[in-house]
Parts: sequence; C-alpha cells; structure tokens
Amino acid sequence: MEPILSRLPAALRDVRYDGARFPGAAVVAGLPGVAAGANCQLYAYEVLRHFGRRPADLRSSELWEDAEHSVRVPSPEPLDLLLFSADGDAYGAHVGLWAGEDAVLHLCAEVGRPAVWGLAEFAARRRYRVLVGIKRVTGRPAPG
Repeated sequence: MEPILSRLPAALRDVRYDGARFPGAAVVAGLPGVAAGANCQLYAYEVLRHFGRRPADLRSSELWEDAEHSVRVPSPEPLDLLLFSADGDAYGAHVGLWAGEDAVLHLCAEVGRPAVWGLAEFAARRRYRVLVGIKRVTGRPAPG
C-alpha cells in the first residue's frame, strides 16, 4: 500500500468529490482532469494515468463489460480497479483502486476527499456492500 500512496502528488491527495465530474464530462472553468473535482471513476483514472497506465474513459458498466482496454481478474494487484455496488450490478457502480494489502483508494461523496478503506469498510455500507469485480487496465492505448 505505502509505495502507491506515498507516490501520489498533492494534486491527487486533495481532490474534491463532484458527482457531475465523470469520464467524458465537459471541462469545468477551463480546468482539465480532476482540478475542478471528480467522481470516483474520473479520480481512479487520473491516478492510473499518474502511474503511467492508460485507461479508457468508461463509465462503470462500460468498464465492467470492456475487454479491449481492461480484463477481469480474480484477485487484485496494485492499481487494479475494484467495482462496488449495493446489489452486484455494474451500472452506477463505485470504482476504487487497489493500493495494496486490504487497501482501496477511492473518492466518494460520503468522505468528500480521497480515502483509503479496507474491504470490510465497503461491505459495511449498503451502497458498496457487494464487490462486483476487479478489472486490470491493459497496456493498450486509451481511445481518443
């Protein structure tokens, strides 16, 4: 966990949650990326980009179905994407990043800023209680 979290720049440690700032959303006030806030997906993708990964800008259900830019894996490795929901449905699922041993880096409305939770903390919350699955971004370039 420590190597990933310790290498996050300040700009990714203090991102404000904004549910209207999702992948593909319009740039706000001329600020690209997460400078104007982000939802969970946009935040996770910006962290991946910081570490040299090239995710496609997909919403959670598109991400779950995607086989061109990511693959489903049975267990997480650092920087894999985890999807959580109340009922196991990928549509509208919450997205976080595996940061290491039982540590998921994510951005949610409940906290308002990036947070690190263990899997039990997700399971304890109704809206995140089901792990939909794990996706690993492949080395293929993102579209666009």
